[in-house]
Amino acid sequence: MSPASRSVPEQGMSVDQELVQRVQAGDKNAFDVLIIKYQQRIINVITGFVHDPVEAQDVAQEAFVKAYRAIPNFRGDSAFYTWLYRIAINTSKNHLAARARRPPTSDVDAADATNVYDAPELKEFETPESNLVSDELEQAIHQAIDELQEDTATAIKLREFEGMSYEEISEAMECPIGTVRSRIFRAREAIELRIQTVMGEGEQP
Repeated sequence: MSPASRSVPEQGMSVDQELVQRVQAGDKNAFDVLIIKYQQRIINVITGFVHDPVEAQDVAQEAFVKAYRAIPNFRGDSAFYTWLYRIAINTSKNHLAARARRPPTSDVDAADATNVYDAPELKEFETPESNLVSDELEQAIHQAIDELQEDTATAIKLREFEGMSYEEISEAMECPIGTVRSRIFRAREAIELRIQTVMGEGEQP
């Protein structure tokens, strides 16, 4: 993991612990701070399951309500953000189960997806040499992730965009580390294939 990726959880740990303790002591404003800090990240995770932006906002709100109700029982055995991601993932799955459907795989256009998948990994393609194909390439990456199964898409986003370790993803998604590695491997293969297609190095299957 890169130093930049490590810095987010490490810098947030002591602050999060202090805010959690304040919430547990009855300070609702402290929870508002946690919402502001993690709202966009939680929405990013949820959009791996629920692609409609408005619907994702609703699910995020539900996840934060569940977190607020459960926070008295949070004992710090894991990082707060890992605990919060797990609630968001489970809330998303429960939401989809209640609607008895899977999330759509092609209803998010590139403009909407930009905010969701605005990762450093995309920036390396935004060079003068690749300027002519940068838009197509970015769209291809978004489409490749959109077409993955929701658990696979969530794993790759947590790894590449949120900078979480395999162990942290395993805890957040409540699955073995081997499963996490397999999902990330499949996601990277799909993204690489789509990139090769755009760059003219491969053919669309």
